[in-house]
Amino acid sequence: MSTMFDEMAKTPAAWLSGKGKEAQVVLSTRVRLARNVAGCKFPTTADSETKNRIINYFDSCITRSPLLDAGQYHKASDINELDRDFLIERHLISPVFLNGDLTKALFISADEKVSIMVNEEDHLRVQALSPGLDPQGSYELAMKFESEISHHLEFEYDPDFGYLTSCPTNAGTGMRTSVLIHLPGLVLTREIEKVISRITRVGLVVRGFYGEGSDVLGNLFQVSNQNTLGVSEEEILNQVTSATREIIEGEAVARKRLIDEAADMIEDKIWRAYGILKNARVLTGDEVMNLLSAVRLGHAMKVIDFLDIALINEILLLSQPAHLQKYYSQEMDHNRRDFVRAQMVREKLRNTGDGGAVK
Repeated sequence: MSTMFDEMAKTPAAWLSGKGKEAQVVLSTRVRLARNVAGCKFPTTADSETKNRIINYFDSCITRSPLLDAGQYHKASDINELDRDFLIERHLISPVFLNGDLTKALFISADEKVSIMVNEEDHLRVQALSPGLDPQGSYELAMKFESEISHHLEFEYDPDFGYLTSCPTNAGTGMRTSVLIHLPGLVLTREIEKVISRITRVGLVVRGFYGEGSDVLGNLFQVSNQNTLGVSEEEILNQVTSATREIIEGEAVARKRLIDEAADMIEDKIWRAYGILKNARVLTGDEVMNLLSAVRLGHAMKVIDFLDIALINEILLLSQPAHLQKYYSQEMDHNRRDFVRAQMVREKLRNTGDGGAVK
């Protein structure tokens, strides 16, 4: 088994620290910038020679930049399938990035807040992750690295259309801003479809836990901008921030309604979830995500106020299949993972009090 990233698996992801603005509802914010090197075919049509040249260009950037040289840098040929799944779970790469094509590379900053995918859909995908609701901070961090690279490479840019990208929907700013947000109140009150419909009409898109094409797990949704052309970076940041705050307000209303109309049932749901997590001997990944959703709701509603939100986030991440195997440094089939996952959750919750659950 590859030992690459094993140590990383034993440390919490920076974007899941539980800190930042609106951290009870918003887990993280991501800003991603798409850039292509001037004069080179884009990855979707480029041959291997061109894509290898892009990697060599980025190699040169790293050797000339103290900022980039301080991070981790890996070629696709060094990353096996388990490593790939681990990086997807950690939200450091897209699900389609390491799809078998070896003419790719990955940079990860020392603090894990920035990753750069080389030869994904575009030559460079620079993404910055921050805990809580922080579009401006994520943008500034992504631009810090983009600006550093631009000192050494010229990007494909048109005065009328802005940054040119493989997919026309990314042209212009080349920027996608997204928030990972927990919305159990809106789901339980059956208001979520109305909210999704409303924010879709204003040019935003809603996706699952791992982004495009993924399922919604644990009532966690990704909300991001859809338009990148004809709008400025500031407008995108303001749009996502404003829409997220509106969603947060809607979630607060939904949670109050749950308390007013079904407090006993909601409390029971929360305590049952905590009890199962603390005592179960077998747990699937989806079960943990859904049970943690109830516990996270309980924490926000001060029903279970003795748990730290960072611990809830840590369990969420370690429960994912690749993280579990990396954490214990052993490959496992799904049956073994379900057993070990329950063991890990019990260990993490062992020293937590029950806050006087029986009243």
